[in-house]
Amino acid sequence: MEDQRTASPCVTIEARSPHDAAGFDTVAIVPTFRRPEGLLRTLASLRAQRTTRRLAVIVMENDAEGREGLSAARTLFETGAMAGLVLIAHERGNCSAYNAGFQAALSEFPAMRHCLVIDDDEAAEESWAERMTEALVRLDVDVVGGPQVPVFEGGARDAVARHPVFRAPYRATGRVPILFSSGNLCLSRALLERMGDPLFDTAFNFTGGGDADFFSRAARSGARFGWCAEARVSETVPARRTQWSWIHARSLRNGALSSEIHRRRQGRLRSGLKTAALLLASPPRALAQGLRQRSLLIGLYPMQVALGRLQGEFGRIGEQYRKPEAN
Repeated sequence: MEDQRTASPCVTIEARSPHDAAGFDTVAIVPTFRRPEGLLRTLASLRAQRTTRRLAVIVMENDAEGREGLSAARTLFETGAMAGLVLIAHERGNCSAYNAGFQAALSEFPAMRHCLVIDDDEAAEESWAERMTEALVRLDVDVVGGPQVPVFEGGARDAVARHPVFRAPYRATGRVPILFSSGNLCLSRALLERMGDPLFDTAFNFTGGGDADFFSRAARSGARFGWCAEARVSETVPARRTQWSWIHARSLRNGALSSEIHRRRQGRLRSGLKTAALLLASPPRALAQGLRQRSLLIGLYPMQVALGRLQGEFGRIGEQYRKPEAN
């Protein structure tokens, strides 16, 4: 099908460390939006990395008006406490922020070979960068993903903690057929250059799914994927995300995005047939999963995804990122 990606966002670099950018072979990009405290925790975890790589960091501030992330991080970079830079991605949306980071990593760091991705509600274990880059080379793949371990604010009941929306897609380190999330990644420079700009389609700015769409396109181009179970990041999960309303909306959205991406790659007919098949199969699958997991909440997930796919066939995708304070 015709490529539907939209243009790159407008970007300005606001702060830069005094280091020589040519000396860094690894760059971690960190999108941020109105989470200054979370961003500082993320940056602290990056400063604590024990790695043989020369690591620089790019912070992509996506709130061009408030600039709380820029204010929180500026001094760290301008004093040289952290190597790298802080930029503003003026076009709102998570895909725009990621694109700004990828673009800056390629243009500002000519020796970069590995590009790490971590979000501003995550903190990396101290061996994270070393394990991710080592896995990329050892597995001989183009991109590696790793676990995002949820840390529930105020705790969460067992069924919520085990729900598929919070569960890692793989358990063991090794090659995998595809990845799903951009929250914990390491990509090769060669893949970034091969996939072109923009990497993430900004049509997914407020729905999410730009990462899944990217992985789908990368797979079609021949990209190889890996998983590093030992390279963990902890992800802070607000209490509102443990509520039924959020989990239900996220489950429907996952289904809707699945149909949208499938339709882009395979056409409306094939996508519709798959949606119909999943709808028919979802009740027995839901019953089996609910019994196996001893949870109605978890059991409902296959039906919610199937219903979400049906909504997606008619262009209905929930924009959970439109109001980040409620997400």
